[in-house]
Amino acid sequence: MIETALLALAALCGAAGVALLAAAAHTAPGMHLDSAAQVLLFHAPATFALVLAATQGLVRRPLGLVAAMAFLLGAALFAGDLTLRAFAGHSLFSMAAPTGGTILIAGWLIAAVAALARRRNSD
Repeated sequence: MIETALLALAALCGAAGVALLAAAAHTAPGMHLDSAAQVLLFHAPATFALVLAATQGLVRRPLGLVAAMAFLLGAALFAGDLTLRAFAGHSLFSMAAPTGGTILIAGWLIAAVAALARRRNSD
């Protein structure tokens, strides 16, 4: 079931965020690990909430699940790129972090549409 996979991935996102915060506490300032951790930690519970809202019919299910996938993909690209830069000295690929950020913004916009589409259908 896609919801179970999304929830498991969100939990892993949260765990990675905590690990990156710990790593940030032991590295030189300016490595951006704290930013990577924050993106993961913000979007892990947001993914949980969105998946649960989709399963409860509070948002339009297909759109809600697409938004949750966007949260996970965008957070992974953004945080993965910053983390790789910090530890390996190179990026995932050119424009990986901005691409991840753009996907996150799109995910939030899709979440808004999912909520509005559900509300309109329930009126």
